[in-house]
Amino acid sequence: MTAITMTTPAEPDGAPRIAVLDILRGIAILGILFMNINDMGGSLWASTGDIRHFGWTTADQIAWWLREVFANGTARCLLEMLFGVGMVILTERAAAALGDHAVWRGYYRRNIVLFLFGLAHLFILLWPGDILHTYGLAAMVAFLFRRLPPPALLGIGLLMALSQLAGFGVALHGAQQARIDVPRLEARRAAGATLTASETGTITRYNKAIADQAKAKAEQARRIAREDRDRAAATGTFASWAGNAWRNIAFIWGLSDGIGTGEFLEPLFVWEAAATMLIGAALFKWRVIPGGRSRRFYLGMTITAYAVGLPARTIAAYCTTRFDSYPYLIYATSEVTRLATTLGHIGLINLAVTGVGGAALLRPFVAAGRTALTLYVLQTIIGLWMLYPPFALGLYGKSGWAGLMLSALAINLALLWLANAWMGRFAIAPVEWAWRSIVERRRLPWRKTRDSGRAAGIAAV
Repeated sequence: MTAITMTTPAEPDGAPRIAVLDILRGIAILGILFMNINDMGGSLWASTGDIRHFGWTTADQIAWWLREVFANGTARCLLEMLFGVGMVILTERAAAALGDHAVWRGYYRRNIVLFLFGLAHLFILLWPGDILHTYGLAAMVAFLFRRLPPPALLGIGLLMALSQLAGFGVALHGAQQARIDVPRLEARRAAGATLTASETGTITRYNKAIADQAKAKAEQARRIAREDRDRAAATGTFASWAGNAWRNIAFIWGLSDGIGTGEFLEPLFVWEAAATMLIGAALFKWRVIPGGRSRRFYLGMTITAYAVGLPARTIAAYCTTRFDSYPYLIYATSEVTRLATTLGHIGLINLAVTGVGGAALLRPFVAAGRTALTLYVLQTIIGLWMLYPPFALGLYGKSGWAGLMLSALAINLALLWLANAWMGRFAIAPVEWAWRSIVERRRLPWRKTRDSGRAAGIAAV
């Protein structure tokens, strides 16, 4: 049994609270800022291109390596798993009380509202990296599999995840093979040999791929330059800041941004999220989440998961810092290593909460987990509307990787304090209140009563 246990339901709408889940959610939602802040305080396109654009001092390199190996993608992965856990908890509770039809109607209404909140976050608050609309769609897909036993949930989730490994791996292997075959074929042709139609096609496809790669690199450089101009304090305005955000959103949604035409990747994002939600649902049914196994189990889980994830992520990070265009096959393992590293984090957190010291250290994250949606929106408001815009503090482009990560840490500490202060007085956070009030079609109470405060108590066991 863990050292932190939620005793009774505490939400105004009667939703159950489990402290370890709230800790995991709180860590995940605060951790996601370390992934997002570079896109807020620097060029979105530099993050996916030449990472040296932010700065590449020794401190920057250390910050980037820590972020890349230990954190990249894991906060998002943990949130996706917790969505799967929440799906099981919510639907089983509702099914027992209301029946299957009400479960289907209520769960889809809940996620349609979340999807709409995500669109507002995307198009009004201008955050191109919004995950809420994606998770709203993915949750409705994962819901279709909710009744399956844990092995089936895990199998489907892993199959969906491994399909990315297979597809990406085949493409990378083909690119590697072309680099070997094409020079040999061109040498034969230069020596007067007649190539087959298939061999000629191989050369044509390779040359086209190289040309497309050069074109994409040039377009990316133009986007970075335009973004630095439109978002910098010296040259940007509210109009240029908002216009740049809209162009980035258009490109991500497969439309033209004035330089090139994007590729609509939302189906892949939904696929990834739904797969991870199913894995999370399986882990909950097996009592891996939230903390239903022994310390020995979590120790073994942590060691095994890190042994799979961290070395491969280190190799991939090293390949990235070679700053060449070689199609390293290790890149194909990104989804597998993301899942493994996240499982290592889950095991480590569950080990921590079973000890008195770890429980005391992690207890403040309970409030962060209960206010996760509000904190996520606040991260955007602080970054995109206060710190970095040219019409506010104008700090865009003034920090390297180290400065950005330290800024994220400072913001998260402030948000963690705010979450605990808020939950000390109120029963629910503002954005959660709006979301659940719309879903429930009634105005939920804000303030704690004496009974609700007693019901929300966290007991040390």
